[in-house]
Amino acid sequence: MSTAPAKPAQGIGAYIAVTASYWAFMLTDGALRMLVLLHFHHIGFSPVQLAYLFVLYEIAGVVTNLSAGWIAARFGLTSTLFAGLALQICALLALARLDPEWALSASVIYVMCVQGLSGVAKDLAKMSSKSAVKLLAPSGAGGLFRWVALLTGSKNAVKGVGFLLGALLLIYAGFTAAVLGMAAVLAVIFAAVVIGMPRGLPQGRKGAKFTEVFSKNPQVNWLSAARVFLFGARDVWFVVGIPIYFYAVLSDGSQAGNRTAFFTIGSFMALWTILYGAVQGFAPKILGAATRGDDALRRAAAVWVGGLAVIPLALGGMVWAAGAPTPWLTAALIIGLLVFGAVFAVNSALHSYLILAATSHGRVSLDVGFYYMANASGRLIGTLLSGVSYQLGGVSLCLFVAGIMLVASMLCARNLRAAAP
Repeated sequence: MSTAPAKPAQGIGAYIAVTASYWAFMLTDGALRMLVLLHFHHIGFSPVQLAYLFVLYEIAGVVTNLSAGWIAARFGLTSTLFAGLALQICALLALARLDPEWALSASVIYVMCVQGLSGVAKDLAKMSSKSAVKLLAPSGAGGLFRWVALLTGSKNAVKGVGFLLGALLLIYAGFTAAVLGMAAVLAVIFAAVVIGMPRGLPQGRKGAKFTEVFSKNPQVNWLSAARVFLFGARDVWFVVGIPIYFYAVLSDGSQAGNRTAFFTIGSFMALWTILYGAVQGFAPKILGAATRGDDALRRAAAVWVGGLAVIPLALGGMVWAAGAPTPWLTAALIIGLLVFGAVFAVNSALHSYLILAATSHGRVSLDVGFYYMANASGRLIGTLLSGVSYQLGGVSLCLFVAGIMLVASMLCARNLRAAAP
């Protein structure tokens, strides 16, 4: 496999195809998450049981990312991208086979397994798309940061639309019809991408060894550690805590009340993720990346995550002090979490750039796979803590735990400058 970067004129078609594929995938991923969360909460799953539904999804992400870098180095990025899209279609079709007459335990196990398959699909697609940016982006004047911010920001905006789409599909089409419809649309897009994917991505090298996935670069390792705590801090309130809190506040148990709660939760999750994606797209300008060197950006990583830690700690204290939910508390919580999303987006985009800047063209899929294995590990920890924290102490405990994890991320990020080669 050649280690030379593709020229922008040759790689722009491949970049557009990769981005379009990733958009289609993340639209269904966001919709599926909202469908599963709201549908199974509505039929009686507890917060901990809801967290269990996503556990195998995140475990699959850890395992997939650890091996996906090697698979891509061995068989090529196009192969792993196509595999991710195909597996997501299979997961959607399998979920449509869920029988409402099954026992609760059987339903939990089945959905966990299907979500695990979806987790494999997502991380194959993510690793392929992020690695492609390193190989296809133009060099100089912050070109790499702009391209990775555009890909990451746009896919999160699309995923946010998926959250709202999932809630609307659940209201107006029902669970099974919604899942089958998404599978059909994704299958059409998959076929179009397979037919129209231009050349420009590496085809792999037969001599790639699995042991190469473990990086000896301290930059990669410290970034990966910081990423564990950063994404754990988001998911500890995002996965179960906030959606169930809003459902408890907004739903009165009637069909109309449930529809109002579903729509409001879906709208909030969509708005949060779209805002997150939009800010990611502007992160290079916010950070002044075009005129700052990598060392300055590494120092900025610790500063930005330290500022982020203040937000959930303040929100958690506010909810704890208020006691019972009130309209003003809910409004303040929504505003505070939107601010969290904007600051979190800058942190996430900065990490995504620094990992690509730290790796070489020859190791890009391996280091990116290892890094996103850490990302999936953080999501797994956050998912588990989300259900447990909400059950033990409500949304305030979820937010306190998030703040503590962000402090840990800051301590890891402070080592980046010292570790720079």
